[in-house]
Amino acid sequence: MSGPVVVVLAAGRGSRFGGHAHKLTQRLGSSTVLGTTLRHVLASHLPMVVVATATIAETARRAVAARDIVVLPEVGTPGPEPLGMGFSIASGIAARPDASGWLILPADMPMVSASTLQAVARELGQHTIVYAQHRGQRGHPVGFAAELYSELVMLEGDEGARRLIARYPAHGVEVDDPGVLIDIDTEADLNGVRSGALPRAGAAH
Repeated sequence: MSGPVVVVLAAGRGSRFGGHAHKLTQRLGSSTVLGTTLRHVLASHLPMVVVATATIAETARRAVAARDIVVLPEVGTPGPEPLGMGFSIASGIAARPDASGWLILPADMPMVSASTLQAVARELGQHTIVYAQHRGQRGHPVGFAAELYSELVMLEGDEGARRLIARYPAHGVEVDDPGVLIDIDTEADLNGVRSGALPRAGAAH
């Protein structure tokens, strides 16, 4: 069994973000939103798998090997599979079934530090569900131990893993990292990150 794997969720539509370009491809510093997220995961030295649509996969391939990318249809694409966050999580975890656990990290959270990812990964050896928190506020990533594999791969739709989090004891890891609360849903969020201001805090899924 390998160690914990970071599952980066990059298959959402990003429908709340204005304009025609996807939020994950927007510039952030010398990179993009997605590129910044992936850089922090790479710096953690944890293995990762990126779950993305074909368009976003092109951006991901600049930083991640093709074998570490799971390509899904766009959300809303007709077909037998119930696409959404739950399906994205299940697809990423199914791609790494031999892991000792999985850290779920939305790709639109580029400010989560490598040390935070490592802290959550360490705690997975002792707890079934682990989440990062900053000043008592729950954030991302959220880690799940291998014993939950059979339930995680059955997730579907948009609900994500909320039911699992509600059903099992979850352990919070306090980190000095406000990035665990910062997601980029709108242009205002992105502008806030670019300016160094604190955008709205997102809740853990």
